[in-house]
Amino acid sequence: METETVQITRTSSKGQVVIPANIRKRLGIMNGSMFVVTSKNGMIVMKKLNAKLSKEDLKTLEAVEEAWSDIKEGRYKVYSKKAFSRELSKW
Repeated sequence: METETVQITRTSSKGQVVIPANIRKRLGIMNGSMFVVTSKNGMIVMKKLNAKLSKEDLKTLEAVEEAWSDIKEGRYKVYSKKAFSRELSKW
């Protein structure tokens, strides 16, 4: 299982977000790569798309929706940066 790292980025004046080079390389993100993007309560989630949404993509999107429900209902955990990275690597 690959180790995920948390990195900080910023937006340009056009609203473009820079994805760090090591993440682009690891995920095979190239010019023109497509993403599904959603936002809720100040958080943005991006998922790289292949030619079409797979069953796993749909499961991931359902899990994100379930997570939003957990947050809304107060069923969430607070993690340290290291613990959050470990939990994120399971995704």
